[in-house]
Amino acid sequence: MNKQILILLILCFGIQVQAQKILFIGNSLTYTNGLPLILEEIGRAYKKNIITEMVCFPNYAIVDHLKEGNVQKKIATENYDYVIIQQGPSSQEDGRKMLLKSGEVLSALCKQYNTKLAYYMVWPSKQYYFTFDKVIANHTEAAKFNEALLLPVGKYWKQYNQLNNKISLYGQDQFHPSEAGSFLAALVIFDKIHPNENLKQLPFKKVHFWIGHRESFAAMISLLTQ
Repeated sequence: MNKQILILLILCFGIQVQAQKILFIGNSLTYTNGLPLILEEIGRAYKKNIITEMVCFPNYAIVDHLKEGNVQKKIATENYDYVIIQQGPSSQEDGRKMLLKSGEVLSALCKQYNTKLAYYMVWPSKQYYFTFDKVIANHTEAAKFNEALLLPVGKYWKQYNQLNNKISLYGQDQFHPSEAGSFLAALVIFDKIHPNENLKQLPFKKVHFWIGHRESFAAMISLLTQ
């Protein structure tokens, strides 16, 4: 084999080995604005090769994915580093039970295939904003119960809103995220899976497409690095 070709193959193999594979399982709160791709872009700013896949459908809870069986097959065959699960706000008791029980099934499967399970904590709509504390509590409980990583997007979402910043995290329907909301979610996820990286070193010009307001960007970074 030509020496140059051999070197190229070795380099390509090395890149694949170092890649971080992440599977997102959820609904429109994940696929709106292409959250996984925003996470990949933040990773590139830190020279992290993050490869994401997404199994997300409108109005799906985690149990709906489990019933179809596709995610179980993917976890068993695709060698993911992380499986990130998301459903609606889950502030009520039935939502809490679904977070616990569905997570229990996926936690066992992830442990079997050396994959880390993570809960993507979301947020309530503005109409049901008063349920926010239950959203936070139920996701926190489920992650602890199933020995999973907690991605506390909702917690930081609430803290950001208390700043009365100029850029809204909510989209037009007052439930789905704006581009800035999806950026905040990706930022929190990146911070939790790469806790040793300094978010203060993230260049605004790398992410201004999603959050065009520099002061709002600075506020997010400040919240996550306090």
